[in-house]
Amino acid sequence: MPGKDDFDFLPGRWDVRNRRLVDMLDPACDEWEEFAATSDAEQMLGGYGNLDHFVTGDYEGFSLRLYSPEEDLWRIWWSSTRRPGRLDPPVEGRFSADGTTARFETDDVLDGVPLKMRFDWSEITEASARWDQAFSFDDGKTWKPNWTMWLSRSAD
Repeated sequence: MPGKDDFDFLPGRWDVRNRRLVDMLDPACDEWEEFAATSDAEQMLGGYGNLDHFVTGDYEGFSLRLYSPEEDLWRIWWSSTRRPGRLDPPVEGRFSADGTTARFETDDVLDGVPLKMRFDWSEITEASARWDQAFSFDDGKTWKPNWTMWLSRSAD
């Protein structure tokens, strides 16, 4: 049953393999970059929240996730060194009934470009997970994948 335990797999250290479009705001871009990162996650608020700290080179960011039991809804905020001093609008969503996938969406404006943003979690185990991001530039009619992270539990 989905709920506050949905992200119980996340706490700990992760090695993250990334594949990201070079220009995520250009719907015609098809040039990808790959890089490694680490992520440290911890649970808080008795499971009703968690946060993670993502680091690669001179770029870092963090996610804050909070669960609303009244709405059966997760909200996820992101902040990074790309746009310091702000939390991005939260993506909102929930896990599937069997807890194996999750989808979160929001409307946003990045560098003056209005778009819809989607996060998908899948392939979730205690030792690995997959996260995908996609943007829609046409109000959700089509989606352009632009970032995939493969997380594997760190040996550290």
